[in-house]
Amino acid sequence: MNLAFKDVKYNFLRFLLTMAGVGFLIMASIGMVGLYRGIVEDALLIVEKIGADLWVVQGGRAGPFSESSAVSSDMDRRVEGITAVSSVRRFVQISQQFSFEGRNLRASITGLDFPKDRGQWVQLQRGRYLTAGHFEAIADESIGLALGDRVRLGQDDYLIVGLTRDMVDASGDGLMFVTVNDAMAIAKRRTSEEVLLARAAAGRIAAADTSESSVPQDSKIAAVLVSLDKGADEDQVRTDVLSWGDANILSRADQRDLLLNQRLWRLRLQILAFTGVLLVVMAIVISLIIYTLTIEKLHQIAMLKLIGARNSVIVAMIVQQSFLIGAGALVLGLAMSKLVFPLFPRRIVIDPWDFSALALAVGAVCGFASMLGIWRALKVRAQEVLA
Repeated sequence: MNLAFKDVKYNFLRFLLTMAGVGFLIMASIGMVGLYRGIVEDALLIVEKIGADLWVVQGGRAGPFSESSAVSSDMDRRVEGITAVSSVRRFVQISQQFSFEGRNLRASITGLDFPKDRGQWVQLQRGRYLTAGHFEAIADESIGLALGDRVRLGQDDYLIVGLTRDMVDASGDGLMFVTVNDAMAIAKRRTSEEVLLARAAAGRIAAADTSESSVPQDSKIAAVLVSLDKGADEDQVRTDVLSWGDANILSRADQRDLLLNQRLWRLRLQILAFTGVLLVVMAIVISLIIYTLTIEKLHQIAMLKLIGARNSVIVAMIVQQSFLIGAGALVLGLAMSKLVFPLFPRRIVIDPWDFSALALAVGAVCGFASMLGIWRALKVRAQEVLA
């Protein structure tokens, strides 16, 4: 006869409520860790999928994701001339807010160096890739646009020809892909008043270029993406680029390190801190329940000792009850996570390894929580049955 199961059956409602409470704590822990995993995947999405071996960015900077970067407009041609470079692509990314059918939408405009890059590395849900050099766009579903929509960006209308899913930047803004030239035109958009001020300041009322602005503009090219020949000497390419003095060069591993260990470092610490707090609360809740149940069974425990039951029988009963709460709460927490997290505005990634680590942590918490009840049960003497 299993005493733990007998006691659970007798106090079923209390055990069920305790499992539910601990299950919500576990769901919150899964959610916080999953939110961090989702932000990491979003931040690294372009770095991992775009297929560049090296990133040439502004000198002295670690752009374009960790900090702003702007390289000269001829940087791609300079890099293309280096031995062992297979191909180069220009890269532009800007955040843009725009209106569509009375709604204010926001997107991260990402430039594809058409026709070298038509967006084949982008995983489409519906539609097609870019086939024209201007005025076509691929948008993520999270932005709120549909196939065939025409949206005004800058001074031009863009046709949505493709839709993606779960392609957002680290801030959660959906990605919208246009050609590099279109992205630069969108970034240089100026109001009529600003153009007039620029003309007046230049003293050229009628002949000034309409793209000029009263605000000085740098190059909008954020980086140059480099693909190397097979077996190329990456260190030599890095040395050649750094010798120019106006450019820095980063590998894919460098970009990952900058994002994970610098930009997202504080977020990681916050997630770990909150998860630790939840585990402490979980330990307190389980300890109180197990201790309360032990107190209520002091007379029965004394009876067991009187009839010769070993301490190991009593200890096993308390430990099993604690782990039953933890196991049930884990199952409940995971089930609720699967149901609730898909409704969240940010992507929650439930990694099996993270869940396994959380399960081990919950097991340790349950073992610790049972110690209080065990301590009180072992203090009971057989003579107390007569009290």
